[in-house]
Amino acid sequence: MPDAPNLSDDAEKGCHLALLIVDMINGFAFPAAEPLLRRARAVADPIAELAGRARAAEVPVIYVNDNFGRWRSDFRGIIAHVRAHTPGAAIADKLAPHEHDYFVLKPRHSGFLGTSLEVLLQHLGARCLILAGIAGDMCVLFTAMDAYMRGFQLLAPADCIASADETNNHRALDLLRESLRADTSPSPAIDLTRRE
Repeated sequence: MPDAPNLSDDAEKGCHLALLIVDMINGFAFPAAEPLLRRARAVADPIAELAGRARAAEVPVIYVNDNFGRWRSDFRGIIAHVRAHTPGAAIADKLAPHEHDYFVLKPRHSGFLGTSLEVLLQHLGARCLILAGIAGDMCVLFTAMDAYMRGFQLLAPADCIASADETNNHRALDLLRESLRADTSPSPAIDLTRRE
């Protein structure tokens, strides 16, 4: 296992952006998972490309992932399980975290509820969050709401967000745009060099 990254290195860079990848490391082992799995596969490539660009621009990549009720597990254990035994293995392979990425395990829908996410973002100096992942009408939306209430600016690229139901996904994107003032432009339009 490689050494853990030095958190202070990232804080000293004055990063004002952070990419949050929500729940994409997922076994899809629940009733009626097939529609969400199909749509998650469709956004996996754009998310992988966005994450690659973020890493190249030294924008922190943070996996905000469900713990799936596995209270004794860690993120590496969840990744290993998903990659070895589940329908989500190919997505997990494509989106596997890199050495200097961060992760936060969440027990509920919002990435902020009962987690260290807010403290990590403060430490990194992030003021604008890029949200990507699943499900757009649940965990992505709830995380965005909590972020908005904490004063973060939001980017929610429509090509990187999926829900089991396409109509609900469109509604969630409308809410993100209209109520939370999120920019939902496609991911290639995001300027990852901005530091304002």
